[in-house]
Amino acid sequence: MEFLPHILIIALTVVGLWKGAEWVVVSAAHISRRLGLSEMVIGLTIVAIGTSAPEFAVSVTAAIKGQADLAVANVVGSNIFNLGFILGGVAIFSSCVTNRRTVYRDGSMLIGAGILLLLFISDDVLNLWEGVVLAGVLLSYIIFLFIQKEPLEEDIPEGDFQWWDVPKIIAGIATIVVSGHFLVEAASSIARLAGVSEWLIGVTIVAIGTSMPEFATSFIALIKGHHGISIGNLVGSDLFNILGVLGIAAIIRPLHVTDDAWFNVILLALFMLVVVVTMRTGWKVSRLEGVILLLLTTLRWIINIS
Repeated sequence: MEFLPHILIIALTVVGLWKGAEWVVVSAAHISRRLGLSEMVIGLTIVAIGTSAPEFAVSVTAAIKGQADLAVANVVGSNIFNLGFILGGVAIFSSCVTNRRTVYRDGSMLIGAGILLLLFISDDVLNLWEGVVLAGVLLSYIIFLFIQKEPLEEDIPEGDFQWWDVPKIIAGIATIVVSGHFLVEAASSIARLAGVSEWLIGVTIVAIGTSMPEFATSFIALIKGHHGISIGNLVGSDLFNILGVLGIAAIIRPLHVTDDAWFNVILLALFMLVVVVTMRTGWKVSRLEGVILLLLTTLRWIINIS
């Protein structure tokens, strides 16, 4: 019975994370239409940052509290869940179409971010200057995308911009931050009560909960035929998680982690390489490749639990 209150809190905070991220994403999409951005750029930046807000809230809060393993585990677990279960699941529903720009520009950036994190965390600590480098790389990438100014290829769903989209974004961010705080508290409590490490809790319950906004956004975008938003959201979210979330978390407080983090970052880097390869084969992520991604993600969880 002592677990029940914490489980209920996690359930409520996941709902808060989902709803808050939804407000942020929808309002951001409205605002972006006025900027004339392509759906891929919108997916990689505005939508991705919005859906990554839960990971940001959870990992930064964990970093402030000195829970470095939870901060890194959340990012690693969420990224693998995004590219494995979400992209794989979405591809099984309907093959995800890619293109040369997505694979070579954004895919290469994804692999590069994974390698950079692998190098930085090899000594079991992500320090201040490494956090600055990660955040700087992300900022440069976003500026580059906006300077390119790709033409808007199709309308973004969810209607047109309204004045209330601005306060709606603020309300969404506030909901996400508060929910993220209580999610970390509840997850940490469960870890202590069950005698399970915070790392394992981070790569399972917390990672899945904070990845729900990405799942909803990418699935709905695919149903409506917006492949750029669907894939761009997942790739962009993973980039923001690695470069932005961990970068800012390390700037706030150096992240000292255990050897589990190093091993799992290796798995993440290899997993991202596999995903980019599937995006290149036939310029789409096929249903078969979706099944493979799901199986690889399941195998990774088994390795973590065993």
